[in-house]
Amino acid sequence: MTDQPSQIVRCGLIQLSNPINDESKPVADIAEAMFQKHLPFIEEAGRKRVQILGLQEIFSGPYFCPSQDKRWYAAAEPVPGPTIERLQPIARKHQMVMVVPVYERAMRGLYYNTAAVIDADGTYLGKYRKQHIPQVAGFWEKFFFTPGDGGYPVFKTKYATIGVYICYDRHFPEGWRALGLNGAEIVFNPSATVAGLSQYIWKVEQPAAAVANGYFVAASNRVGTEGPWGIGKFYGTSYFVNPRGEMEAVASEDKDELLIADLDLSKIDEARNTWQFFRDRRPEAYGDLVR
Repeated sequence: MTDQPSQIVRCGLIQLSNPINDESKPVADIAEAMFQKHLPFIEEAGRKRVQILGLQEIFSGPYFCPSQDKRWYAAAEPVPGPTIERLQPIARKHQMVMVVPVYERAMRGLYYNTAAVIDADGTYLGKYRKQHIPQVAGFWEKFFFTPGDGGYPVFKTKYATIGVYICYDRHFPEGWRALGLNGAEIVFNPSATVAGLSQYIWKVEQPAAAVANGYFVAASNRVGTEGPWGIGKFYGTSYFVNPRGEMEAVASEDKDELLIADLDLSKIDEARNTWQFFRDRRPEAYGDLVR
């Protein structure tokens, strides 16, 4: 394979089902099984020369928020911590940037839904903490997560400047805009979303965010069902969408899968030169939004 032009960035998303749906198993065993299930897909991404790889929300374990069982606090770890340390050599080996969502245990007894970013040389670049935390039946996230306190950082990786928004965040346009103003070229949105209320807008609001801000969005979701909670089917359909709102690649609804797309970053300037949304903003008129 010949070298790709500098404006082309090969990106990947992994969507997987949880291999252990048995609450009687130790939390550490469930997390390790999910980690091990990801490894062949991560290695496949490396062999296929993926340059930036995104994993799904809380990738190394089930989406445990339908529960209110404190045992799941045992799944949390510092960030950076053991999971990041295990993935750094793999990122370095394949020269592959990785967006790694983990359950973070921070100081002062606080817990966050977090995504760490590892650069292609294995360097830990930083993290994003999920800002918007839902609390509705089946999604008791405020029982487990503190709202993020780190703003909307972007990460200048070897291949592109990327941002992260996590799952429920995607319903809030303010963060999408902040990431664009901060310089994001690709925004990764790892999710754990089940069929029902949100499925019809899954393919609407993230393309809309891509258009409104003139960047690419990489949206990942789980597949399968997870017991014992039975909150519904994770419908997969991970995808890449370009700054014109066009789908570049879409995964299945029900298969474990590595989705790959070659994203042409020149489309960002093309879109922004056509639609001058950043130029024509009126921030002085938006004060009521934060009162």
